[in-house]
Amino acid sequence: MGLLTAALIGAGATGAVVGAPFVLAGIGFTSVGIAAGSYAASMMSAAAVANGGAVAAGSAVAVLQAAGAAGLTGAATAAVGGTGAALGGLAAILI
Repeated sequence: MGLLTAALIGAGATGAVVGAPFVLAGIGFTSVGIAAGSYAASMMSAAAVANGGAVAAGSAVAVLQAAGAAGLTGAATAAVGGTGAALGGLAAILI
């Protein structure tokens, strides 16, 4: 593995883990709940309509809101870091 590849993999993993909370907040999954008028609010509305008025526990909306409110779990951090590393490796191949 070359130095550029290693650097891009590391940067991808680090950037994804550090950036995830900002992305969640940016689309409306905040520490105080789902922001009104946001993309997250649209997702929650669609999920509620699909489930007869409630958002199902374990659904994408519920998991993302939990992450927005409390932060990423260890498993979620590992998954986000792995995804970022994979994208960094892909960028190295494409460069």
